[in-house]
Amino acid sequence: MLPQRLNLFAASLCALATMWAHYAFAEREQFILFNLLGNSHSDDFTQISREFKPTPGASVRVGVSAIFSYLRQPREQSVEDLRQFLRRAQETDTPVVVQLDGENWWDARPDLWNWWDPARPGYSPKNRANVEWTGWSADDAIKIAWRNWGQQIRVLPPPNLMSPRYRAACHEEIRVLIPIVLEWWRALPAKKKNLLVGLKLGHESSVGVNAWYYPEGNRLLDRPASEDPTTGLKPDEPPARGVAQIGYAAVKTAGLRKEGRITEADLAEVVRRHVEDLCRLAAELGVPRDKLFTHVGGWKDNELLYEAALNEFSCPGWSFYKYAADPEKAAGVQQVLKRSTAPYWAAVEWLYQGSSDTDRWRQAITATLSSPRCRYLCIFNFDPLRSSEAVLRAVREVAQKSPTP
Repeated sequence: MLPQRLNLFAASLCALATMWAHYAFAEREQFILFNLLGNSHSDDFTQISREFKPTPGASVRVGVSAIFSYLRQPREQSVEDLRQFLRRAQETDTPVVVQLDGENWWDARPDLWNWWDPARPGYSPKNRANVEWTGWSADDAIKIAWRNWGQQIRVLPPPNLMSPRYRAACHEEIRVLIPIVLEWWRALPAKKKNLLVGLKLGHESSVGVNAWYYPEGNRLLDRPASEDPTTGLKPDEPPARGVAQIGYAAVKTAGLRKEGRITEADLAEVVRRHVEDLCRLAAELGVPRDKLFTHVGGWKDNELLYEAALNEFSCPGWSFYKYAADPEKAAGVQQVLKRSTAPYWAAVEWLYQGSSDTDRWRQAITATLSSPRCRYLCIFNFDPLRSSEAVLRAVREVAQKSPTP
């Protein structure tokens, strides 16, 4: 019997060693992700899984991310989209980041934002409290805003990030969507657990950047968009950034101040509270810190907004465009990372804006992943790059090198 017991003991040790080695490797693994647009991702999963077959032993894998804007469409559609996304990830063995956004699009919730049009659904004058203002009074509520993600467009007024009704709406959707992700992840076999790279909360969170307001903008609502100003933002001039100052609703609701001039610190604190609140809820729902990432904006070197990405429940994340080729030069990020106790950080929105030369892309990707504790970088977006063989080759070369011993 002794030899049998010794054999069983040896087999158990071998199994434990294998499991430990797997998890130790999983902790060192890094990811290059492509962000996918739209609701139907089947073709994207197919192309990416074919283009970037994992190399045995390699420490970098290629995957995808997608943004689920849970206030933009009915909950049933968000649930179906998310389930389909996770199914395709498992079917194609593709690592994923799930991004939940309740900031930039909230078309499906006129009961929160429609304070001015009785002819449209959701109308209530009380909704002034849920949108941003240009002064300290609800009489200064805005009806329209502008965004430029490649070209200037009109968008709905941005939410008051501190509005209790808005926060409750975000919580309601997150309480539905996050458990779906966790249930899927927990059901994966041990060797597949790293298919969930992370769950991201915030979407370049900020006030007055991804939805800004031109002076007297409400007067333009009923006029043709062709008459809109086109001067745009001055991103490196917080807090107003060259347009009309907004943020009064959030700053006042947060109890930071109710008179005087808004400061850069006021707006950064609003964003910090907003992101931390979402991350606290995610942690309560069971998302471990090493799987939870934030996404905060930052446009001026060392601006205070960078700090809003940091909280005790998550790993910090930022956008990288200007410093995509060398994150070490992003002074605001590096200052925050010195104080971070999180196991990782991520370049959650990343795009090298130089040439499409393979060598330069490879160098930029490598420089980002080489930064200490970087878990992943997410390239925005896959659509314009899907036919760029030079870029795809650069990603392949990074993912196929440096196999672990």
